[in-house]
Parts: sequence; structure tokens; C-alpha cells
Amino acid sequence: MTRLSPSEIWTGIAGAVAVAAAATLPLFDQGYYLSLALNMVMYAALCTAWTLFSGPTHYVSLATAAFFGLGTYAVGLGLDYVPFGALVLIGGVVAAILAGLVGAATLRISGVYFVIFTFGLAELVRQIVSYTQIKLSTKMGLYVFTDFTEKHIYWMLLALTAVIFLTGWLINRSRLGFAMQIIGNDETVARHSGIDTAKLKIILFMISGAFIGMAGAILAPRYAYIEPPAAFNPMISFLVVIMALLGGTRRLWGPLVGVIPFSLVMEFVSARLPNDTSIVIGIAFLVIVYVLPDGITGRLEQLWARLKKTRAEPQPVPVEERA
Repeated sequence: MTRLSPSEIWTGIAGAVAVAAAATLPLFDQGYYLSLALNMVMYAALCTAWTLFSGPTHYVSLATAAFFGLGTYAVGLGLDYVPFGALVLIGGVVAAILAGLVGAATLRISGVYFVIFTFGLAELVRQIVSYTQIKLSTKMGLYVFTDFTEKHIYWMLLALTAVIFLTGWLINRSRLGFAMQIIGNDETVARHSGIDTAKLKIILFMISGAFIGMAGAILAPRYAYIEPPAAFNPMISFLVVIMALLGGTRRLWGPLVGVIPFSLVMEFVSARLPNDTSIVIGIAFLVIVYVLPDGITGRLEQLWARLKKTRAEPQPVPVEERA
């Protein structure tokens, strides 16, 4: 592990101050703004966890809903028997196991095949859960009654988001992170360099899935009543991809740049035009593909590099001065 640079130290301090400031929100408001902030923190956790894997590998995973739903159902099934904190960990473990199985079967493929498989995975898991629940209990959903309010869920999700960021930072500074950068640049070169690409991708996919499962477990008390269509909602997978790609995945904090504005846009559209959310999502996909393929942070980095290059170029000497 290399020594921390001054910029890393100041970034860490700024991050800690930002988390501490965000944690004070429930002290001032426990209504609309807390609910809005909770949605933002939820997607901040999900998008950052998604970026842990999809950022360096460039694999677009639509399995978020599957991992998220398993986390919520872990709480719904075990709340009467196991402490909530342990259920959050169990939700993460179950999601990680599923990610490991899926990774072992699919991470040797890439491109559109991986996208299609992960999208179908969430639907398959939803159908299995629905079928099993109807056969065993003759009902579709589960009640989740706890003493947790939105402020408690907000604080837990905020803490989880901070842990995800810390984990991502440690991974980036480790051999795993270095190897994943090589895999992302050229997987064939990485394989010929002796890197076990399949194993490393599975490990990172499991870490990402575990955090998404834990987020789902923490959010279970917010729903009170859990049903497969809500727990395994494919819209969660699409929104996570859109927000992460909109912000940019080159930096660990990049998805935050997409989460905040897009959450505000979705809140406005849901309140004013509830039947037009699909149109907004479709437009967002088009904007990302044609206008911001590297996200907002990627475009800002390009503009900054161009500005530095312009400043570094020698300025032409006026004709009067030449004479």
C-alpha cells in the first residue's frame, strides 16, 4: 500500500465532512426533503456499488434488481427470528453467492450477451420467488414491521454508502484494482499477462452484489409490505445504469454527479407527469449514448484537459513585436 498523497488526504477529509453534514438532515426535516434525500442516498449506494464492478470492467450489468430483491426478502423472511443487523449481512451474503454463481457462468462472455443474461436473471429470480411463495404460503407478499423510521433508514444507508466508497478506494489502491484496470483496458492482454481475469471479475462482481443486497435489506422496513414485483422491480436496474453512466464511471464518485440531478428530474416528472417517466428514461438513454458517452465527469475532464493544453501552447507573437 503506497503512502497517501496530499490530494487523497484532503479528498478524504472533504468526504468525511460531506457525510457528517448529510447525516444532520433528519435533525431539520423529517418530511418531504428527508424522503427525497433518502431516495438519493439509496441510488448513491446502488450506483456506487454497481460502479465497483461495471466501472473498471465496462460490463453493463442489469442484475441490480435481483441482488436488491434478495436483500429485501432476507429481511422479510427472517425478521421474526434474527436481529435486523444480522439480516442485513445475510442479505449481502445471499446476494454475493448469487453473484458468484452468475459470474462463474457468464463472465466469460461480454457485450450484449452479458446484458441480456443479467436482465433475464432478475426476472427469473422474481418468478422463482413468486412461485415458491405461493406454493408454500399461498400468499404473494411479506409484512415487515419494525420500529425504524425514515431517518433511521437514511442514516443506515448513508453509512453503507460511506463503506462502499471506502471499499472502492481500497480496491483501487490494491493489486485487485490495478489488475481490473488492465482487464478494462484490454482483457486479452491481461489474460496473456498471467492475470486470472475470470476469478478477479467474479470476486469484484460478488463484492458489488453484496453491497446491493445489503442496501435492499436496509430498505425493506421502508416498504412495510414486500411483494416480488416491487422487490425485483426491473426499473431499479435501469435507473442505476442511467444514473451511473450519466455521472460517469471513470471516477468512484462519478455516479453521484448523475444521481442528484436525475433524482430531482424523476421526482419532478413523477409528481407532474406520472405517466411519462418512461419517456424521460428513454431520452436519458439517448443523451448518454449520443451526447455524454463518458458521462458528465468524463466530459468535464475532457474540457479541462483541452483548456490546459490551450494554456500550455505558445501564444503567437504579434507582427508589431516581431518587427
